[in-house]
Amino acid sequence: MTRRPRRVVPAVVVAVLLCATAVLVVVSLIQRLTGTRELISYDSVATRLHDTAWGSGWVLGVGIAVAVLGLALLAVAALPGKPVVLALEAGDGMDAGIARRSLRHALADATGGVDGLDKTRVKLRRKKIHVSGHTHHTVEQTAEDVRLAVADRLDRIKPADVPRLRTSVRTIGPGRAR
Repeated sequence: MTRRPRRVVPAVVVAVLLCATAVLVVVSLIQRLTGTRELISYDSVATRLHDTAWGSGWVLGVGIAVAVLGLALLAVAALPGKPVVLALEAGDGMDAGIARRSLRHALADATGGVDGLDKTRVKLRRKKIHVSGHTHHTVEQTAEDVRLAVADRLDRIKPADVPRLRTSVRTIGPGRAR
């Protein structure tokens, strides 16, 4: 049930570049056929390309740039992104999921009930949940209360893969604003 993001940005970049190139070629050809002044002169481009040697630094530079761009686009297309929807435990033969954003907000809401905890931040990683915050109370007790609150909320949500929970609570010194 884990849904991953679509790779829209690389697809749009490639589509726009190819479309712009095709439009320039078509406009140039139409202008050449009608005898009007060309936007990009075919003769000047052809002369420049014929005068350029394969051992030229420009050819090497452009070739490397195109190869790097192609490899980067392939890597973006092939490597998995962060899941958009996380799978929940299957119940009654049904698949269900929760959005990462919703899970993050639910866990932040669970930490809102912890006494003395201020400025809570919840980060979802691939296999870890990191909850951080500030307190005026003892760090150990507040961290344990945060662990219990988040663990209770995770037990109620029931994700299929329960990530490790890591908390870091710091004490706010005297005289500091909340």
